[in-house]
Order: sequence, then structure tokens, then C-alpha cells
Amino acid sequence: MESPCILVCAIDDRTGFCFGCGRTREEIGSWTLYTDAERHSIMQTLPARLETVERKPRRETRRSRLARERSGA
Repeated sequence: MESPCILVCAIDDRTGFCFGCGRTREEIGSWTLYTDAERHSIMQTLPARLETVERKPRRETRRSRLARERSGA
């Protein structure tokens, strides 16, 4: 099952989004109950959500490392 979790689990009080993955508490708690289509739909919204949180992860995430490696950077 695909998950956006990067193990940076803290909720931004202003937006209600996790600083690490961009999901809400409700989405995190229900993630395994969603269909693949529901998870995919949520994951499409996460980059825009993460732009709204004030604090960003301080370490390179697995997802960003894989993207960097695939692009040859």
C-alpha cells in the first residue's frame, strides 16, 4: 500500500496538516480503510497542502531522495 508518510509526524495547528506528509489527522487514522482510488486522490493534493505549512522537514525524505536519484541529480 502506497503511503506518503516520511516519519515526520506532527500536525500544524494552523492548517491541520501533518508537517511531514500533508495529511490530516483523520486521513492518517483512516489511511488503511481508504480504497486505492481514495488514497491516490488524497496524495494528489499533498504537494499543495505542504506548501501551506510553515515548518518543513529538515532532512531529505526517502521520496525526495528517490526522485533526485531518478533524475540523475
